[in-house]
Amino acid sequence: MVSSTDEIFVNKTPSSSNWYERAVRLFPGGISHNIRYFSPRPFYTQEAKGKFLYDVDGNKYIDYWMGHWALILGHSPAVVMNTLNKQIVHGTLHGTTNVCSVELGELIQNSIPLIELMRFCTTGSEATMYACRIARAYTGRRKIAKAIGGWHGFNTDLMKSVNYPFDLCEGLGLIEDESKYVESIPFNDLEGSIKHLDKIKEDLACIIIEPLLGGAGCIPSSIDYLRGLSEYCTRNNINLIMDEIVTGYRLGFGTMSEQFKIEPDLFTLGKIVGGGLPIGVVGGKKELMQITDPVRNTDKSNRCYIGGGTFSCNPLTMSAGLATLNFLNRNKTKVYPKINELGERTRTGLRKIFSDYKVNVEITGKGSLFLTHFLNERISKIRNADDVALASDGRLHKYHFALMSLYGIFFLPSKMGAISAEHRQIDVHNLIRATTQILESGILSSKKD
Repeated sequence: MVSSTDEIFVNKTPSSSNWYERAVRLFPGGISHNIRYFSPRPFYTQEAKGKFLYDVDGNKYIDYWMGHWALILGHSPAVVMNTLNKQIVHGTLHGTTNVCSVELGELIQNSIPLIELMRFCTTGSEATMYACRIARAYTGRRKIAKAIGGWHGFNTDLMKSVNYPFDLCEGLGLIEDESKYVESIPFNDLEGSIKHLDKIKEDLACIIIEPLLGGAGCIPSSIDYLRGLSEYCTRNNINLIMDEIVTGYRLGFGTMSEQFKIEPDLFTLGKIVGGGLPIGVVGGKKELMQITDPVRNTDKSNRCYIGGGTFSCNPLTMSAGLATLNFLNRNKTKVYPKINELGERTRTGLRKIFSDYKVNVEITGKGSLFLTHFLNERISKIRNADDVALASDGRLHKYHFALMSLYGIFFLPSKMGAISAEHRQIDVHNLIRATTQILESGILSSKKD
């Protein structure tokens, strides 16, 4: 039987139904990114502006997904759109070097001094793949360590222990021999991590870690955990790769690593840095990055080959990224305090309203990022990806879907929310009010996942 929220959603999005019927004849599952499908089917966006999405049926949604958390200035900000309009008449893809890439690189380097050299590419998956390859080339070692639940893109090297149950293969097409050099460590458990790392340290090229588990539950790392891993890497000549694709320029103008006073060997960046267009960045200490230099290392036996892709440094992405970071730099004392405060208000408000209605949840997050976890008899505290997997994802999906269907508030169901510079206190108030009405309605009363 179709649930009431499903029925409301389907009835208000008939044109999206037609488009989805066409899409399933073209794309596996009707989508070109796995998580963009949600049951009973997605809506189709026609326009995005500010904090709103508008679908093909004319419905309007306040957006907390914000382009996979990339759009810190909101959708189609004037500063980016004006820049793109000026650039597009001069070409979209030159296939040669351009000035804007130098300017964007300089701005990144000035704001993250530990990035002494960098390379632009087109996706975060490329950036993390290149970072691991550089670490292996520099150390001559083979193994990579990552956190259980850590998401670093779809590259083969890092497709391990991403989805629950974490000890099983991530799917067909992955060869066991490729993953045997990737080791998993428990997030936010320094003692457990070091115990495992000690067994492989002689052949360990790098540890790659997110300072905040994004896709695995919006869980910030503890300072002691990251500092402990950093010190371990230093003692054992292991490269530390900080994957700040989500957190770079999200919590402040720079990295979360800098806030924690941690000095990684390599960084990966993306999302916000591209200003809404495709980008990935790998960068770090000069001695590591120089191993990729084709001018210095003409003998391929002395060079680590990394690319960037046909569309790397394309002038549209470079100009959009430069416009975004310049704006954030000029307005960092306004933008970051505002969105971080709204994030804290959201987490505090949601905790209170769920507590008032005696619904056991934990709200995780940091700064302008947040996620609701529905606790149960299996799990009472969220510390890592294992805990998230035991929480009631079915109730979270119901909650997010009800917000979307009934109140026009969009979270990609079950994924964390991101606040942009376009959001206001009234939006937090409306989210809390909608949550109150959902709790009063009994939609979430079923404890079945």
